[in-house]
Amino acid sequence: MKTLYLDIFSGISGDMFIGALIDLGVDAHKLERELGKLKLNGYHLHVARQHKSAIEGVKFDVHLAHAHRHEHEPGHAHEHPHHHGEQDHGHDHSHSQKHHEHDEHGHDEQRSFTEIKHLISQSKLSPWVKKKAVAVFQRIAEAEGKIHGLPPAQVHFHEVGAVDSIVDIVGAAIGLEMLGKPRVVASPVVEGTGWVKCTHGRFPVPTPATLAILGARGIGLTQCDEPHELVTPTGAALLAEFAERFEPMSGLVAERIGFGLGTRDNKTRPNVLRAVLGKSGPATPNLQPSTSNAQRYDWETDRIAVLETNLDDISGEILGRLVETALAAGALDVFHTPIQMKKNRPGVLLTVLCAEAEADQFSEMILRETTAFGVRRTLAERRKLRREFTVVKTQFGSVTVKLGRLNGKVVQAAPEFESCKQLAAAKKVPLKQVYEAAMKAARK
Repeated sequence: MKTLYLDIFSGISGDMFIGALIDLGVDAHKLERELGKLKLNGYHLHVARQHKSAIEGVKFDVHLAHAHRHEHEPGHAHEHPHHHGEQDHGHDHSHSQKHHEHDEHGHDEQRSFTEIKHLISQSKLSPWVKKKAVAVFQRIAEAEGKIHGLPPAQVHFHEVGAVDSIVDIVGAAIGLEMLGKPRVVASPVVEGTGWVKCTHGRFPVPTPATLAILGARGIGLTQCDEPHELVTPTGAALLAEFAERFEPMSGLVAERIGFGLGTRDNKTRPNVLRAVLGKSGPATPNLQPSTSNAQRYDWETDRIAVLETNLDDISGEILGRLVETALAAGALDVFHTPIQMKKNRPGVLLTVLCAEAEADQFSEMILRETTAFGVRRTLAERRKLRREFTVVKTQFGSVTVKLGRLNGKVVQAAPEFESCKQLAAAKKVPLKQVYEAAMKAARK
């Protein structure tokens, strides 16, 4: 099967991703024509072959145009060398760090997730591109919603909603479709260190949005000694939506290799995204979905570590403390099950689910915090419904509901507990009544 492998040893951003796709063979002029279907004004594209740390690749930029100038039509691609000042590789936190001439269209513009979804949905782009682009923004909206305590539908994008990032996200989906919608696999995610300025204030790397987006998908992140941000929120959302799993190359026959260039000159590694397009060899037994199933269902997949140990000499207090500690440290789930051990001793089976990259961290925690002498580790692939949040109206008030979709249809609905709890307290009614009213509204 055709596979696109993203080697993100130097991180990923939206512009680097598109640059790599163009270097792999995506036609930049066809890309701009497809982007024109968005009917989005106030920008033009620059696509140029350049060098970064002696590596030749493609530099892709979205330039915001003068409000009163019309010679740059939306999507017009200038394919000639172009140089920028010192900036990062497609930073999503401050448009002042992205090259622009004057931005009265996008710099201070705010767009809600609902507005962005409408813009994409009403375009003449293909159904697959529209679905994937909206899904990427959905992930960002959910992450920002958690950060600010808002339902995703109420999130307004001060930065990612601007013109350049809409082009990055929609362009990424268009580029993948032009490559034949290959299976996407990525290397483990590597992030830098340091600080960035964003609308939330000055924050350490990784930024709150990047961390939340990756965490929601169960993607592990490891920091390196590069003193800059390497993974932008847009890059994180593209990985979360498109990458099936995160692992070293395995049985991949490289047919084409592309490099998407960033702008900054990094201190410890070339500022490039390497993308390898080829055919994958035999899949790992029981971990790789069949081609037919992958085409039949649009569910999300990822791979997690399952850590287990049998315990027959641990107190309930210590076991309870371990559960709290592991969940606070980012475990996906922690639970224990009564079992019968050798010599007819009653015991418990302790199970910790975590991101694959964090398996050693939680194995050490189990060995230090419990009476275990060993931990079993297995890898498991998950199938997950595509999730979105909506607000429904009940006779008591508005409630946030989480929806699970499979092939576009809602198959699960779950009112958010905290939303129901707050409304029940405010209206002085039983929580059960609010929950039932929210479920009834969600079914409609």
